[in-house]
Amino acid sequence: MRFGSHISIRDGYLGAAYHAVKIGAKSFQYFPKNPRSLSVKEFDCHDAKECAKFCNDHDLLTIAHTPYPTNLVADEDQIKLVIDSLLNDLEIANECGSIGVVVHFGVLKNTTNPLEGYQRMIGTLNEVLARWDGEALILLENNAGKSGPTGTMIEELVQVRQLTEYPDKIGFCLDTCHLFASGVWDGDNWHEVEEKGIELGLFEHLKAVHLNNSAYPTRSMKDRHANIPSGEIKVEQIIEFLLSPVFRDIPFVLETPHERKFSHEDEIKFLNEMMGQFANGHKP
Repeated sequence: MRFGSHISIRDGYLGAAYHAVKIGAKSFQYFPKNPRSLSVKEFDCHDAKECAKFCNDHDLLTIAHTPYPTNLVADEDQIKLVIDSLLNDLEIANECGSIGVVVHFGVLKNTTNPLEGYQRMIGTLNEVLARWDGEALILLENNAGKSGPTGTMIEELVQVRQLTEYPDKIGFCLDTCHLFASGVWDGDNWHEVEEKGIELGLFEHLKAVHLNNSAYPTRSMKDRHANIPSGEIKVEQIIEFLLSPVFRDIPFVLETPHERKFSHEDEIKFLNEMMGQFANGHKP
C-alpha cells in the first residue's frame, strides 16, 4: 500500500521527494509554500519539474495541502487572496506532478442562513476552477467538527462537488481522525460508512487519505492527531479500514506526531509490516 507522510519542502520539492524515498514512503504530502500565508509564491519551476520526474521514476504519488489561512467561505475582503493563493497552489502542484491540492471544507460561523456557507463555498470553487485548466485537482477534505457539524458528513462532500460547475476538477481526501472525531466513523461501523460512500459515489472520486489516529474519543469533535499504534482508534479498526476494497491505488499520508523515538519512517515501517501480515493470509 502507498503509505507516506507529510514532508517539509525546506530542501525544495525535489528534496522532499528524495526524503520520501529515504524513509521508505510510497507517497507524500507537502505545503507548496509558506503554510501560514496566502501570499502568491514565485516558485522554482525547474525544481518542481525535477520533482515530478523523480516521483514518476520512483513510483511516488504526491498531494499538496493549502496553507492554514485558506478558507473557501472567507469574507469579501479576504476571498480574492484565497482564490489567488489557491490558483498558485494548483499551479505548483501541477508542475510537481501531484494529484491535487487538499483544501478543508469551509465553515461559516455566525450566520442566520445555514445555506450561506455552502453557497459561498460553491461560488469560490466555481471562480477558482473557471480559471484553472491544469490536471491537478482540488481535493475537498472532511472536517472533524471542532467548528460545528458542517463538512463532517459524506453527503456534504458529494453534494458540494455535484453542485459546482466543474465537478470533474474536484476530488476528495478523507481524514480518518476527522471521520472518527466527528462520529461519522465510530470505529465499529466501517461497513455502514463504506456502504453509504459507495451509494453516494464518494469513493469513485476519492484521491487520497490522511491516515491519522485520534487523541480523543469518537464524537469528541476535537481535531488532535495521534500515532497509528497509540490513539483512540484501535489498530484492528484501522486494519479493517485499510483492508476495504474501496481503496485502490491512492496515497495514505500520515499527519501524525513524529520524533526521534517514533519517526514517520518508523511509523511507515510499522504500517507496512502490519499490512504485510494480511497479504500473507493472516486475518485481523
